[in-house]
Amino acid sequence: MKLAQFFSGPKLHLGLIKQDELFPLIFNGDFHAWLDAGRPLTTAPSGLPLENIKLAAPVNRPGKIIAIGLNYAAHAAEGGIKKPEEPLIFAKFPNSIIGPDNEITWSSEITQKVDFEAELVVIIGEKTTGCTPNTALSKVLGYTCGNDVSARDLQFGDKQWIRGKSLDSFCPIGPWIVTTDEIKNPQTLSISSRLNGITMQRSNTADMIFSVAELVSFLSRHFTLEPGDLILTGTPSGVGVFREPPIFMQDHDLIEIEIEGVGVLKNRCQVRA
Repeated sequence: MKLAQFFSGPKLHLGLIKQDELFPLIFNGDFHAWLDAGRPLTTAPSGLPLENIKLAAPVNRPGKIIAIGLNYAAHAAEGGIKKPEEPLIFAKFPNSIIGPDNEITWSSEITQKVDFEAELVVIIGEKTTGCTPNTALSKVLGYTCGNDVSARDLQFGDKQWIRGKSLDSFCPIGPWIVTTDEIKNPQTLSISSRLNGITMQRSNTADMIFSVAELVSFLSRHFTLEPGDLILTGTPSGVGVFREPPIFMQDHDLIEIEIEGVGVLKNRCQVRA
């Protein structure tokens, strides 16, 4: 199923996407309250045209946003970096979450090298500690598209990644969650990014160095994963910083992330003076 959060007035609600309609759930609360309530799935009898709905980030207040660096073989190669022997882990702060069609914003006084990174995002479905790779996918609720927006001048200047990847709006996700019953194997999905309609990244999740199952298992052996936690699983080659010349996002640019079987995440950029 496709599970979406949407705005009805100022409040967040949940619905199921079926073709070009959204069927609101008969439930009063956001995604996290829905998890706590046992995930009820009763919907209203009639749907709403999806084109008239303002979608929100499908997960709005995750306890953890765990990101994986250098997890595509071709991406490590384009940076001239040796493949990691274990997953390279960093974090993004929850304030960086925005939804589809929200603006990615930054101040030109803080950064002038803002890059795009298409990523498959894993949403954890149950409390998980020390699971094996064989059982890891059973702990996953579903998947969404993500963009690990990165201020490269901050990232490389700091020599650690959290500040440059956690500015407000630097973690767009969406447009909805596709549950694991629709994506049996997350390692066979085409993934791409387009900047103003021009394809910048084009790859497949088969190029991941560490699979989704391996990542969930590895992470759960080090700290408990909670329902609603997000894992950004790495980006393929084609990012802006490693191009000649480098290509960074600019004011009014449109960045699109597309993942097979999931959907398209669209966000426009706005630079503040």
